[in-house]
Amino acid sequence: MIVGIVAWQVFGRYVLNASPTWTETLALVLVLYVTLIGAAVGVRDAGHLGMESLLVLVPEEPRRYVEMAIHALVAIFGVAMAWNGWILGESVSAYKLPNIALSESVRYVPLVLSGALIVLFSIEHLVALVRREEVVPAWH
Repeated sequence: MIVGIVAWQVFGRYVLNASPTWTETLALVLVLYVTLIGAAVGVRDAGHLGMESLLVLVPEEPRRYVEMAIHALVAIFGVAMAWNGWILGESVSAYKLPNIALSESVRYVPLVLSGALIVLFSIEHLVALVRREEVVPAWH
């Protein structure tokens, strides 16, 4: 969808010499959705930045607790994302995005969704660590 919108913008600008006014704003909003939901998937697959190179040096049992701490901190970050995204979205809900008749708050919906998914995926990792199981990545 993003590619189609940007293609329409380029076609309008360079072929029709009349760029559609709504395409840039909508493309930017959609990029937020893709990026933030992708970040949540990165947490699900444990692809976020971590200290794996140092954790390899730690014995198994202490490493499990360090991994639990990491996932707990990531979950706290997800709560902060969702909570603050909600507050920010509410604070700008009365304003409209330029050139499209959508509320400014649509820019913050992916922040809330991503934060909530990050919390859920972190909990999944914590439960797996307690059960001494592995979380199978979605992309393998």
